[in-house]
Amino acid sequence: MALLETREEHGCFAGRMGYYIHASSATGVPMNFAVYQPPQALDGARVPALYYLAGLTCTEETFMIKAGAQRLAAELGLMLVACDTSPRGLNIPGDSDHWDFGVGAGFYLNASMLPWTRNYRMARYVDHELPTFIEEHFPASAERRGIFGHSMGGHGALVLALRNPEYWHSVSAFAPICNPGAVPWGEKAFGNYLGPDREQWREWDASMLMRKHPYPGEILVDQGDADPFLTTQLKPEALQAAAEISGQQLRLRRQPGYDHSYWFIQTFMADHLRHHARKLGCAG
Repeated sequence: MALLETREEHGCFAGRMGYYIHASSATGVPMNFAVYQPPQALDGARVPALYYLAGLTCTEETFMIKAGAQRLAAELGLMLVACDTSPRGLNIPGDSDHWDFGVGAGFYLNASMLPWTRNYRMARYVDHELPTFIEEHFPASAERRGIFGHSMGGHGALVLALRNPEYWHSVSAFAPICNPGAVPWGEKAFGNYLGPDREQWREWDASMLMRKHPYPGEILVDQGDADPFLTTQLKPEALQAAAEISGQQLRLRRQPGYDHSYWFIQTFMADHLRHHARKLGCAG
């Protein structure tokens, strides 16, 4: 396939909304991704890029269609980038048996167990390959990168920023899986991708990472108190405890009456975009 294949592009708030595909060495398969270029980028400026990691069962389209982020991103001069949530089309035995593992559920880590280790390297993809590709083919600044996400993607955003803070210059999350090593979603994913040694799991668990190495800046997290996954899967209290131990600057907001849906994400999207815009030095 071509280095960059354009699937479709549309005008959007004086910018350009596009869906693309490229060959990935990290995952070994073509990967779909989406980019919103604000009008400042179309006028020739290199703008900050904000990367969004979606949750279980989602694709690169989910955020761009449902989150309502483009209007304010255009005003702020923020490029928005969204990737798929796993490699696809591999037909590995067991990769489509469950909605919360395998296809659509890459968990933004680098698998170390066969048969997953050859392709399920989403951390390598998001942390290195995709930003490098974006900065080569779009007017994105290499010095101003932000990352955020929802649920499984919130877990990914927190973990990647904590593991590589010099690369990610701002971070936030919506309803993240805060302590995946201690909840069913994470136990299933980590047990299969990483194996039975729970010490290895700690390297992909935001609450465990934050206890030892806090991120050098404020982290914004929004969590709805009517989220059906709050007590069984998300456990924001573990992240709060980790912040208190390490001194992490954490703004954890518990939002009354909100659930796990994109209606919740839409409601607080502007706060997150402005959080990143301040950290990334947007002119808008």
